[in-house]
Amino acid sequence: METHNTSLIIGSTGLIGNKLLYELAKKDTEIIAITRRPINNLPENVSLLNIDFDDFLQNGVLPSCNHIYICLGTTIKKAGSQSEFKKVDFDYCVTFAKKAREVGATKISMISSVGASPFTNNFYLKIKGEVEEEIKKIDFQVINIFRPSLLIGHRDESRFLEKIGQNLSSFLNLFLIGSLRKYRSIKASNVAYCMANYEQSGGVRYLYFDDFNNNY
Repeated sequence: METHNTSLIIGSTGLIGNKLLYELAKKDTEIIAITRRPINNLPENVSLLNIDFDDFLQNGVLPSCNHIYICLGTTIKKAGSQSEFKKVDFDYCVTFAKKAREVGATKISMISSVGASPFTNNFYLKIKGEVEEEIKKIDFQVINIFRPSLLIGHRDESRFLEKIGQNLSSFLNLFLIGSLRKYRSIKASNVAYCMANYEQSGGVRYLYFDDFNNNY
């Protein structure tokens, strides 16, 4: 499998990752979805690699690829503790990025969050910020960091506060203007489309609400 047209997706069963998979499948590329559970009715150019994430962190080797897309994410409630949350949102993401670089990846696109910063007191945003900083230390030619606010879309899992936010989002968006526009809620499908179609020649780029609404 040649590296110049092979993309890996980590987190391909999530809200954005699953939509990204189908967006990328429209392109002339080979896609490998790294997953812990089956995905049905996949396009012909998508293959699955089912793994045990914890074992893979120690012993796994990724297939050769050019571009890795990291769409992993959980909540502290779902993970069960801050340490388990950090394992998913930090350890997994950084390890997969390093392993992808080892097998030839030169581009990485990852989902983070608006407000992410290693210096904030908010645990969730702090971890997101720390992940970004670790990824930037890896010598990818292209690093795209997508920072959406509240995501609009159907999840298989129930997130109570997120559901409330989604119901209020169109109203709240009216008040988020100027420099606050980046905090507007956004459809997960818009973010996935942007991830699949955004092109950058090199370096680090942060993408926000207005970027997700562009037609690439």
